[in-house]
Amino acid sequence: MADKQLFRARKEFVMRVSKNVIVQLLDDLLEDGVINDGEKETVIEENRCTADKARHLIDKVQKKGPKASGKLISRLRERDPSLYELLNLAPPESPAPAAKLPQQETTAVSPVLLPCTKEFKRALLEKEAGSIYVPKLKDQRRRLALLINNVQFDRSSLLRCGAERDMQNMEKLLNDLDYTVDKHSNLSAQAIDEAVKKFSQREEHLQSDSAFVVIMSHGKRDVICGVHYNPDEPEKDLFSIDNIFKHLNNQNCPALRDKPKVIVIQACRGDESGSMWACDSVPNPSGLEDDGMRKLPKERDFICLMSCTPDTKSYRHPEMGTLFIQKLVGTINTHAHKDHIVELFRKVMKQFEDSKWQMPSGDRWTLINNFYLFPGQ
Repeated sequence: MADKQLFRARKEFVMRVSKNVIVQLLDDLLEDGVINDGEKETVIEENRCTADKARHLIDKVQKKGPKASGKLISRLRERDPSLYELLNLAPPESPAPAAKLPQQETTAVSPVLLPCTKEFKRALLEKEAGSIYVPKLKDQRRRLALLINNVQFDRSSLLRCGAERDMQNMEKLLNDLDYTVDKHSNLSAQAIDEAVKKFSQREEHLQSDSAFVVIMSHGKRDVICGVHYNPDEPEKDLFSIDNIFKHLNNQNCPALRDKPKVIVIQACRGDESGSMWACDSVPNPSGLEDDGMRKLPKERDFICLMSCTPDTKSYRHPEMGTLFIQKLVGTINTHAHKDHIVELFRKVMKQFEDSKWQMPSGDRWTLINNFYLFPGQ
C-alpha cells in the first residue's frame, strides 16, 4: 500500500527533499485535491526549516490513506526522479496525470535531452549577435569530448561503486549533444595527463565549435587520484587539474582558440565529514602569447564546474552514481534547449542550496560570450 511505502521512506525523504520540491509538491497536491489551501499554508508557515516542512507534509498525506499517498508518490516521481528512485518507491496503481507546463518553462526533470527549435536558435543568434559563441552548422562540425572515469583502484577499499552509471549517463548526454566521446576508464595520473594532452592535439578541433572534458575519480583539493593512488603515500599518482587548462589553453591548443571549453570534475576536494552517501574521497593523512596577428591571454574561453567546494567531499550512491552527475545531466537534459552554460551550471548549484553535505563550485570561468549548446541543431 502506498501509505506504508511513504512510512518506510519517511526518514530519507525528510533528509533529502529540497525546499523547492516541497513547494512544488504542495501545489500539485492542492491541484489534485489531496490537501486544501489551509493545509498548504500550515506546512509552509508553521515550519521554519526544510526538514520540518518535509516531515509535516509526508505525515499529513500518509494519514489521509493509500490513495492520497499514491498521489504524493506520483508527483514526487515527476518533480524529483532521482529522489524517487533513491527512496525505492514503486509506481502507484493509478498515477496522477502530469501537470501542464508553460511552453518555455520545464519544472519536471526530463530523462532525455529536450531539443532546441530552429526558430529559437535563429532568433537568439539575431538578438544576441556579438555576445554569443556562434555554433558551426551541424553537418560541418566535428565536436569532441574527453570522458575519463576511474572506478577500480589498486586498493580495493577505494572502489567507486555506482560510478559506472555516471559514465553511461555522461556518455549518452555528450553523444546527444553531438559530441564524439573519447572515453577512458581506470587511468593512472600519468595516463590521465597523456589522455588530456593527446585530446588537445586532435585535428578535429579545427572543425569544432567547442569541447568538453569530464573527469570522474577520487580526488583532493586541486588534484585527481590515479588508480595507483595509495593513502599511505599521499603524494603519489596525483594528476593536477591545472594541467587540463595548460594543455587546452590558447598556446598549446590553438585549434580551440575562441571556442568554449567546458570542464566538469567529479571528485572530492578534501576530507570534511559528510553523511550517508558513499564518498568520492580518500583519507587525507596529514605571460601573453603572440600568434603573429594579435595577442591573446593564454587561458580564455573556459568554464569549469567542480562537484564540491575546496576541502569538502562529494557524494555518490552505490547504485545510482554521484549526486552531482545526476543533477548535472538532468539539468542539461531539461534546460539546455533555452539556457546558456552559465545559467545551466547555476541551476545545478541551485539544487544543492538546502544540502548539508555538498555544494558544487564554479572555477576559472573565462567565457567572454554566452555559450548555448543548441541541442538538436
